[in-house]
Amino acid sequence: MGSQSRHSAGRFAAAAALTLVGSAAALAGWSGLAVNRRMPLPPALPGRHERLRTRRAGEISLYGSTEAEGVPLLLIHSINAAANAYEVRPLYLRYRGTRPVYALDLPGFGFSERSRRRYTPRLMVEAIHAAVDEIRHRHGGWAIDALAVSLSASYLARASLERSDAYRSLALISPTGFDGRLSGYGPPDGDRGRDWLRDALDRPPLGRPLFDALVTRPSMRFFLQKTFGSSDIDEGLLAYEYASAHQPGAEHAPWCFIAGHLFPTDATRLYERLRLPVWMVHGTRGDFVDYRLAPRVADRPNWRVETLPTGAFPHFEQPAAVAAGYDAFLASIIRLPAARPA
Repeated sequence: MGSQSRHSAGRFAAAAALTLVGSAAALAGWSGLAVNRRMPLPPALPGRHERLRTRRAGEISLYGSTEAEGVPLLLIHSINAAANAYEVRPLYLRYRGTRPVYALDLPGFGFSERSRRRYTPRLMVEAIHAAVDEIRHRHGGWAIDALAVSLSASYLARASLERSDAYRSLALISPTGFDGRLSGYGPPDGDRGRDWLRDALDRPPLGRPLFDALVTRPSMRFFLQKTFGSSDIDEGLLAYEYASAHQPGAEHAPWCFIAGHLFPTDATRLYERLRLPVWMVHGTRGDFVDYRLAPRVADRPNWRVETLPTGAFPHFEQPAAVAAGYDAFLASIIRLPAARPA
């Protein structure tokens, strides 16, 4: 009986291995033959679109509309498997007629460099530094206003702490780091990355096929519904993010995101250290509504925290309400002059 059991176990293991190999081969075949990885991708936003070569962040994509005068505004999208500057489109369109407005594709996303490398909060901060330096250079060295969405809010917070003279104010939409899971007082400038997981995911032959399976239309619609907290998502956003996820190199930054490398270890500490005027807004619906640590900053004189009955992208669902809240915040600090470098 023992010999028969071992023989049966061996046959089962062999069958399981063959099934696994067959499934992997089928996935790779489907991905290579049926998935278009070079979909047409027009600019996400109107206005000037350029790529800046930077020393520390590689080539980054920057949109700009500068017909109007005023304090420049930089908009920074969130981080997910298909993120790009389209995620700030409602705000970009809202403000382009009243002030200079810019939007950044962070490294690994949109039209920015998508090479296989380790994507970390530090890399994102360096990209923000480069974009802000360029914007200030074009506008007489004045400090700017900057707005970031979700996880990118922590990158903006760090960037402003490192170069506080470059900013007049900060705005954070649904910022990551006030929840019970991703808040943190860990090592400064660290990340939560697991190298073994990134190495397992972001490598041939299965790295790209697995990513292609992650960014099918049904999968992306599912995750956007979790973000919006509703089945009523923005269809233009879904269409653009689908196309953006079907580009050469689109998998590298998302695998770093999934492996934890893009999550800082000290997000809560970053927010608590901010001394600039800060406006924050978040929704109350969907999977991203844990702001249990927000009271730690809500009563500070430099913070204004607001909520809206939306999901995590309130600027898509209620753009007028978001703009009204942000404009009121800016009006309250208008008496504070934008700073020039000494």
